[in-house]
Parts: sequence; structure tokens; C-alpha cells
Amino acid sequence: MKREIKTRDDVSLLVTEFYKKIRADEDIGFFFNKSIQDWDEHLEKLTDFWETNLLFKRNYKGNPKQAHLEVDHNFNQSIEQKHFGVWLNLWFETINEYFEGDLANRAKNNARNMAFHIFMTIYKSRETYL
Repeated sequence: MKREIKTRDDVSLLVTEFYKKIRADEDIGFFFNKSIQDWDEHLEKLTDFWETNLLFKRNYKGNPKQAHLEVDHNFNQSIEQKHFGVWLNLWFETINEYFEGDLANRAKNNARNMAFHIFMTIYKSRETYL
């Protein structure tokens, strides 16, 4: 049964179930599985990020753009737009499995915008960009 996103527990469920899919995905899972050492800590940090993003709690401390630039560097600048497409599809799939309503839609829109901006940051930072 779907419900609205209302609490940190809802956000935690979304993040946890989403990253189960990410870790198992053959197209992008390796980026995450090789980059993240402490999954419990990472899931908590991402729950903070999405709680800040959706519920306007000020819990998140971090720099997502810098973190993604480092991952791209560590993988020889191999992150492509298609990887963000896979990420978005899994995010939408997870939201649609568990949630509905305004905040579910905001989570989709914010993720779409974030994926675009982070990819463009990565692309513009590469030495080959002229």
C-alpha cells in the first residue's frame, strides 16, 4: 500500500530500498560498491540529504557535487549521462513502489534536476572539456 512521504522513517525507507537496487544494478552498482566503505553511514547521510531536501530539515552536511567529481575522477572520468538515467529510473521505480503524493513528486523532480546539474558539473570539470 502506497503512502505519502511524511517522516524521516519514510525517507529512510525510500533511501534504503533505492540503494538495495543500486547496489545490485549491473550498470551502475560498481560505482557505488567500490566507492562506499561504510554503507550504514552512507545511508544515514543520504537520508539526511533527502530529509533536508523533502521535509526541509537542516540535517545534511556535505557537498554532493564534489563527492561525484571525486567518484568520476576515481573511475577515470567514465561516468556518463546514461548512468544518471539508470539512477533516475531506479529512483522513480522505488518511489512508485512505496509512495504517492506531493512529496513523492517533489522527490522525482528534485532528483531529475540534481542528476542534470551533477552530470553537467562532472562534464564541465573534465580536462577534455573545451
